[in-house]
Amino acid sequence: MIDEILKDAGQRMARSIDALKEEFRRVRTGRAHTGLLEHITVDYYGSQVPINQAANVTVEDARTLAVSPWEKPMVGAIEKAILNSDLGLTPISAGTVIRVPLPPMTEERRKDLAKVVRNEAESGRISIRNIRRDAISDAKDLQKEKLITEDEEHKAQDDIQKLTDKYVAEVDALLEEKESEIMAF
Repeated sequence: MIDEILKDAGQRMARSIDALKEEFRRVRTGRAHTGLLEHITVDYYGSQVPINQAANVTVEDARTLAVSPWEKPMVGAIEKAILNSDLGLTPISAGTVIRVPLPPMTEERRKDLAKVVRNEAESGRISIRNIRRDAISDAKDLQKEKLITEDEEHKAQDDIQKLTDKYVAEVDALLEEKESEIMAF
């Protein structure tokens, strides 16, 4: 029973880490990568689809993305979607290829992005702590129902705390890595 609680908590905490990594991937670091455009949706014949389902997105060089729509009429819609996104990028259409240059980031913008990353990391820590709270609550319920002893409950709480500490340390490591990536010139 305790093993099931620990396993469930571990899986949920791992999913929180995966979600945090996904959020970090979306934060611009100054280098071009295809993940920057993944969350942008395009009007594709009446339905909203992710940009990578309507075009091929590649890295042309360190500061430029190239978007090649699969169908020529999609060039305008993709260009408009990138322009209207929250990224602040200006696409340049060159026939059937849309180039998206990434302007160099200013120091102020880097600091703003570092704050965004720190907030995302804190959200990840809160998520992990909520999972810990739920797992400890489950262990206490088992002890109240006399399914486990008090000693087993205390051991379970210690194991849950160790698991929590492990995942919070992982969040901190991811944060440090992303901040150094953002602040690098």
